[in-house]
Amino acid sequence: MKALVYDGVETLGYRDVPDSVAQDGEHLIKVEAVGICGSDMHAYLGHDARRPAPLILGHEAAGVIVGGPLDGKRVTVNPLVTCGICAACTSGRENLCGARQIISMPPREGAFAQFISMPEVNLVEVPEGVPMGKAALAEPLAVSWHAARLALEALHPAMERRALVIGGGAIGLAAALALKAMGVSDVVISEPNDIRRQFLNDRCGVTALTSADGLFPVVIDAVGYTATRAAASEMAMPGGVIAHVGLGEDLGGLDIRRMTLQEITFIGTYTYTMQDFRDTAQAIFDGRLGALDWTEARALKDGFAAFQDLRQGKVAAPKIVLDPWG
Repeated sequence: MKALVYDGVETLGYRDVPDSVAQDGEHLIKVEAVGICGSDMHAYLGHDARRPAPLILGHEAAGVIVGGPLDGKRVTVNPLVTCGICAACTSGRENLCGARQIISMPPREGAFAQFISMPEVNLVEVPEGVPMGKAALAEPLAVSWHAARLALEALHPAMERRALVIGGGAIGLAAALALKAMGVSDVVISEPNDIRRQFLNDRCGVTALTSADGLFPVVIDAVGYTATRAAASEMAMPGGVIAHVGLGEDLGGLDIRRMTLQEITFIGTYTYTMQDFRDTAQAIFDGRLGALDWTEARALKDGFAAFQDLRQGKVAAPKIVLDPWG
């Protein structure tokens, strides 16, 4: 099969690799759409020691089951494979499973390939009529759905339901859409990139500004750099909530003194639970997250160029979705 392989810092190769084979208890899936994630970019830049070269990246996938009793079923893929028996798994917090694996990280190869193998529990059926490029958004949208849910659950009921999202990439946009789907009508995205900000305002049904003013009950940092954490801790309202989902840099930025004196809740959020993934997929299918027509489609064979364009800030769309068969 063909795959896009991470070969080293800022180097990707499109070539033949051994065919994926369905493991015991798993299904072989013909990948029809796979998105480029920020974590893929971190790996491409050599910033993720958990993803050593050579490795097939990619974990935002949707496709069709090949062979077996479910042959032909259209599915979107939850890439988190968990043990199912630990305290985290049995309490519905599978994302905290100590034995969790994720495709695109050893020992599991990723979905920038024509086929992958996944357990049935990780698959959600996609209704006819829902394009695979849209179904592949379930994974990144679930990341933001999880962050938005935790932020709103932590927000004091007496506080306004207003929110600032820092960063207008796919995770930031998805956070804004998730907040709106959960009843938060007043959501602003802070996005400094001119072409992306214009795209958000023109195409995505959200309000995006170069920078926001004032204080907000909920702040979601979808970037995770020192500067964005500093902005989040400065712009969170007293008694408010910061949900941190970005993984740009490890350290710095938080004003711990202000957060302590103003009783600002900080929540680190990682991926999603299986229920969050299912809820997100259903929200996609029934249209609660909008048209989701803000992606850019490219062929997997052109994936290296797509990464280069993303690296150089040339892509207006929040998400590039690759077609392994294009």
